[in-house]
Amino acid sequence: MRIADIQQRLQALGAKPVHLQRVLRHWTHALPHSRNKRQPEHWLPKAVLDDLPALDADLTGLARLVSRHPAEDGSERLLLALADGQTVEAVLLQPGRTPGLCVSSQVGCAVGCQFCMTGVGGLLRQLGSAEIVAQVALARQLRPVAKVVFMGMGEPAHNLDNVLEAIQLLGTVGQIGHKNLVFSTVGDPRAFSALAGLSKGEVRPALALSLHTSDAALRERLLPRAPRLTPDELVDQADAYARATGYPVQYQWTLLDGVNDSDDELAGIERLLAGRFGVLNLIPWNTVDGMPFQRPSWERAAAMARHLHRRGILTKLRHSAGQDVEGGCGQLRARAAADGTAVVAAPASRRTPSVTPPAETPAAGG
Repeated sequence: MRIADIQQRLQALGAKPVHLQRVLRHWTHALPHSRNKRQPEHWLPKAVLDDLPALDADLTGLARLVSRHPAEDGSERLLLALADGQTVEAVLLQPGRTPGLCVSSQVGCAVGCQFCMTGVGGLLRQLGSAEIVAQVALARQLRPVAKVVFMGMGEPAHNLDNVLEAIQLLGTVGQIGHKNLVFSTVGDPRAFSALAGLSKGEVRPALALSLHTSDAALRERLLPRAPRLTPDELVDQADAYARATGYPVQYQWTLLDGVNDSDDELAGIERLLAGRFGVLNLIPWNTVDGMPFQRPSWERAAAMARHLHRRGILTKLRHSAGQDVEGGCGQLRARAAADGTAVVAAPASRRTPSVTPPAETPAAGG
């Protein structure tokens, strides 16, 4: 379901723009329609008022809580069931000055990052914009949410229309600051183009770029179906968007022991990011059984962060949320599938991703 479907449903019942805004605001903030259950909101047209129970049931059914997995760091991973039985993950981030939520934009992912559990099964289907916002509405029943990062399951650039529609709603009636809406991508040219094309009157999110290495050949191996842009080209485009919006880029770097934590990579980071408007997030890999990678020691990760700080690269060393509950991206969903408590396969008609690979991506990577 898309947000536009909700709007059309309400408009067909006689809702005016002010009514749409109010109903959508109540939904996105997980608020009741009336302060007094015995006195319904008479400001709504009668047909809309009569439809509210059915609409609320439909919106609630977009994302239902299956299980909660609190971690020692204060984060909490959520396994959510969609209306068709598929599952996705969301993460209530570590409590801080800006309480945040990481949301999913797809069921599965087509990029196939070698260190990510989500990509193992490929892409099953897109999430509608309403399903994306429903994750926020559900999370706000559990904790305050003032920041939303699109870093969960899926590649947002492969579901651009729905992700951008969700961002527009969250940045308006959802009342989330624009810089606190973070669009994450592996570096798809379509994402850079779409974000750059947003007007100043629209919600323009901050950008996170999954970089992971300064070596173009290694990046092709780690992210086999990502667009074939070099790290230099990716940073150039990300930096241009950051300077246009005034929001620094968040460069994401998942640390893999013996793979992308070498001294050569440190030199590559200095070359790429010196003088750039952004911050580097070093994130030690979340261990996944059966994958050919190891989590580096915290001492090595801290040494890298200190080295880069001394070289003038703003660097943050981040804990991977949910490490102690084995909650890396896609792990909860995979575990639920193994237990037989969640759907993992879509009908054949849904297994073909509605993603058109850019020209730089080999056809085999689609």
